[in-house]
Amino acid sequence: MSDASTGRYSRQIRYAPIGEAGQRRLRDSHVAIVGCGALGSAQAELLARAGVGHLTLIDRDEVEPSNLQRQALYTEADAAAHRPKSVAAREHLLQINSTIEIDAVVDDLLPENIAARLRAPGLILDGADNFETRYLINDFALARGLSWIYGAVAGAYGISFTIRAGQTACLQCLLGPAPPEAGETCDQTGVLAWAARWVAAQQVSEAVKLLLGADAALRPTVITADLWHNLSRELAPPPRRPDCPACQGHYVWLQGESHSQARALCGRNAVQIRAPGRTLDLAWLHRQLAACGRLQATPYLLKFWPRAQNAAPETIEFSIFPDGRAIIHGTSDPVLARRLYTQYLGM
Repeated sequence: MSDASTGRYSRQIRYAPIGEAGQRRLRDSHVAIVGCGALGSAQAELLARAGVGHLTLIDRDEVEPSNLQRQALYTEADAAAHRPKSVAAREHLLQINSTIEIDAVVDDLLPENIAARLRAPGLILDGADNFETRYLINDFALARGLSWIYGAVAGAYGISFTIRAGQTACLQCLLGPAPPEAGETCDQTGVLAWAARWVAAQQVSEAVKLLLGADAALRPTVITADLWHNLSRELAPPPRRPDCPACQGHYVWLQGESHSQARALCGRNAVQIRAPGRTLDLAWLHRQLAACGRLQATPYLLKFWPRAQNAAPETIEFSIFPDGRAIIHGTSDPVLARRLYTQYLGM
């Protein structure tokens, strides 16, 4: 390594499990980060500072003022200019470390584009904000024999688990063949910046171990914490399930069999989103969304008008059905409709 590189990473190199050989391995590594929000932007910064030589950043969204509370890479100027998160992240990261390669991808990760978007990474980090994308990553990683690191945060709670294709339980072994029922989202319960940083730190620590081949140092447990109530737990994951579709090579998410379908409704300025296999408890959802806007319950569906903000103009109206389906009125853009569905209904 050059003298400049040795000096730059000197404190990291002095840590015996890394050393100069490990630093060279990091320099030659490629990590893909899916989602550049609170988790992904923190992961990207830590890996860039650590000297990981190639990062691919994938995100569909733009920077908004509400992001600045917890997404430390971004600035007020990014929000004012509506800059795509992956593009803004790349520019800021190159100011931190100009010696690495960073690809910025502005796109929604879908079954039809995941192979092109995740070209030849050695490892995938989860910075996603929905389980549909995570189940897709899980299928892709297992199909390609890749490791990936699951992470999620809401409120003060965070969770992380390292998934190794063919060696550990996968996400479907852990959570079941379909994503969990509608759960808390950041728009419903908020999120604390330091909880996101805690999860990202867990993920990056595991990522560096994987990149260095330090298998014995990997954490074999599911780790969770509630940083407000000072609670933390490590749970033994389930064994790989013999009936797990993904572990048996049936990649329903990668093949698009279970992926939600967004379709503009002709002449109605509305988009219908279907989520195969999902059900919603409308009474529970009514309580969860009460702080987010106006609601009206009927015997058959729940109407929801989000409080106006950048992601949800005043004209947006949801019709939410127990089978997981939603019609989002006020837009004919499927990308925006999927984003709003994820933002308020999870998935």
